[in-house]
Amino acid sequence: MTDHLLEIQGLSVQFGGVTALSGVDLLVRPQSVHGLIGPNGAGKTTLLNCITRLVRPTAGSIRLAGADLLAAPPHAIAGMGIARTFQNFGLIGELSVLENVMAGMHARHPGGLLEEMLLLGRRNRHERQARARALESLAFTGLSDVADRLVASLPYGMRKAVELARAIAIDPRLLLLDEPTAGLNEAEMERLRRTLRELQRSTDVTILLITHHVEFLLGIADAVTVLDLGRRIAFGDPSLVKTDPQVVAAYIGTEA
Repeated sequence: MTDHLLEIQGLSVQFGGVTALSGVDLLVRPQSVHGLIGPNGAGKTTLLNCITRLVRPTAGSIRLAGADLLAAPPHAIAGMGIARTFQNFGLIGELSVLENVMAGMHARHPGGLLEEMLLLGRRNRHERQARARALESLAFTGLSDVADRLVASLPYGMRKAVELARAIAIDPRLLLLDEPTAGLNEAEMERLRRTLRELQRSTDVTILLITHHVEFLLGIADAVTVLDLGRRIAFGDPSLVKTDPQVVAAYIGTEA
């Protein structure tokens, strides 16, 4: 039995002669919010790409609740309970908000929900179930009023919320958020913080998030891991973002 939902040990990634990650360890406790921070080029997004199998590490291990993620095929990752948002939107502008959320839901049920929706005898039932769950997710994120609007017509901050709604619609065990605060104003960041805290209270989800906004991080994270130049330089309480000299030099100093 493990004390951590996500366990990463000795993770290394090389692209040609460039080292993106070098021997990184990461431990994330269940039902926690864990911040992954560092300057640009530190390897943060590469680490998320390894978890979701978009990138194959050159060394190391990744386990989710004890299961070896690197032994699973990439298409099975969502079915294992991992959902993700991206720095750049993965939304379809020509579809409605509701349709975008529903389109992302088949990933949790590869070979199940999507195929059955194509069978005439079961299609209506599964479409109703997917629609109902998508509407719940939109209500949770405060997007019910724009469910029928085209995503392309929405302002930036609202599109970020649609991505979050799509991710949580599959009821993930592990939610990976890549720069969810980027481009948001203070009011939007506060809404996001409240939404994530309520998500924690109402589900068993564990959150791993990348952000450059220190105050947002301090207001939500239970623990942080700090990367710099592909290496882990600190791990622990979020306060180390402001108090650890090595972190301040590598992270805060680069943001000034």
